[in-house]
Amino acid sequence: MRVRPAGPLRGTVKVSGATKNSGLKQLAAALLASGVTHVRNLPRVRDLDVMLDVLRAVGATVQWTGDEELTIDTSGQLQPEAPYELVRQMRASINVLGPLLARCGEARVALPGGDNIGSRRLDMHFRGLEAMGAELTVEHGFVDARCNALCGARIVLEFPSVGATENLLTAAVLAKGETVIENAAREPEITDLTAFLNRMGAHVLGAGTSTITVEGVDELVAADTEIMGDRIEAGTFLMACGIAGGEINLTGVRLEHLEMVGVKLGDMGMRVSPTPDGIWAQAVEPLQAVDIATLPYPGFATDFMPMAVAALALSEGTGIVTENVFDNRLAFVEELARMGADIRREGRHAVVRGRPRLSGAPVRAFDVRAGAALALAGMKADGETVIDDWFHVERGYPNLVGALSTLGADITPA
Repeated sequence: MRVRPAGPLRGTVKVSGATKNSGLKQLAAALLASGVTHVRNLPRVRDLDVMLDVLRAVGATVQWTGDEELTIDTSGQLQPEAPYELVRQMRASINVLGPLLARCGEARVALPGGDNIGSRRLDMHFRGLEAMGAELTVEHGFVDARCNALCGARIVLEFPSVGATENLLTAAVLAKGETVIENAAREPEITDLTAFLNRMGAHVLGAGTSTITVEGVDELVAADTEIMGDRIEAGTFLMACGIAGGEINLTGVRLEHLEMVGVKLGDMGMRVSPTPDGIWAQAVEPLQAVDIATLPYPGFATDFMPMAVAALALSEGTGIVTENVFDNRLAFVEELARMGADIRREGRHAVVRGRPRLSGAPVRAFDVRAGAALALAGMKADGETVIDDWFHVERGYPNLVGALSTLGADITPA
């Protein structure tokens, strides 16, 4: 993509459904019941194509019924094996492990791939499933899991991992007895998944808190679902407004789902407020630097961090960014440095000294959010910024280019 500066942003944009962080997980959960599931507000991103191929590989039938609507038919017999050539492309593929094990009593899932943002081990997934009675082996790049019947257990996560919480939750809903997940992830996407499971007939309490209690049931039934608005996309637009200046309205999302982003942007000088159907934001003066540390929800999410670094690179003053979740997520700052950003990286920390403007340069997107951050930085960089490997961005954003263009940004295919 090619990005050129174009002045302040103005206008209204509808935030997309959270396909990557919520939709993919609910698609995997649909495997828990025999029947037809209707999914709405599911915009197409590259990672969705991979998950649909995974569902087809295990025996589900998938059919699009509208631009952002599809049906999943899991009435037939499932083949509980997710092949390497698909799973290696996307981390969220591991989310089929819990549902397949719970429904079929066995699962064979290749170890997943995804963004190269640091180590994301699966130990917590495996220990939790073993606590429920599963037998697991990891050999030749595959996870083989079996059980006669999953049984409820008390599971304490050493870190509030979103992926582990999701996998254990979707296994526990068909386990015998009560499962308690302590130190569970509290993200809104967990609450969205739980609401879907409860509509299927599950008995889950405590979603959105650090303790989730699941009373297992004998079977679930297929149910419809509508995916929540994408809070990461919303945060991307807010930070774009902070960098370029202007006034924007976002619909289809709730400020409470990204409250810490609103707080930090407020500290940087923006005005951010909830509206009846979304979020209003205005940036009149240059941003002021703040310190940011990523933390599990309700803290400042790691997915927002790359865009925040871009904003700090164009702010007044010096900010320190600490990445507490992934050990390699700051690797992209070298690309911002190519654009003239003053950033010193030391392990999980980055010291960012803001500048009034950057300089357009050829750069490369390392992952979904890093690519978005480079696009935002290019909006206030003299000349033009050409971003290579844009396909990474398309894994998580259905139409970032179109949305930013609607607001007045100058971003086009190179």
